[in-house]
Amino acid sequence: MGVFGASGQARTFEFRAGDVGFVPFATGHYVENTGDTPMRFLEIFKSSYFADVSLDQWMALTPPELVEAHLKLDRQVMDALRKDKVPVVPA
Repeated sequence: MGVFGASGQARTFEFRAGDVGFVPFATGHYVENTGDTPMRFLEIFKSSYFADVSLDQWMALTPPELVEAHLKLDRQVMDALRKDKVPVVPA
């Protein structure tokens, strides 16, 4: 799992079956199954409602020149971004 916040702060964690992770409020995160078996992932929010912002979608809908300039991404990465939200992305 990768967790990232403001000012370039980011950490990556490797979890195994049965582990529990915590993502601080208002920080971005992503989960990737790096194993070779299916993963079951349970996400719990301390809120009475669910709100989701897809970073992939947000970047795809931002003018490409801005994203490329600030994140130093090449055209291949930019072309792979999805404009439609995909909550779970298959490998």
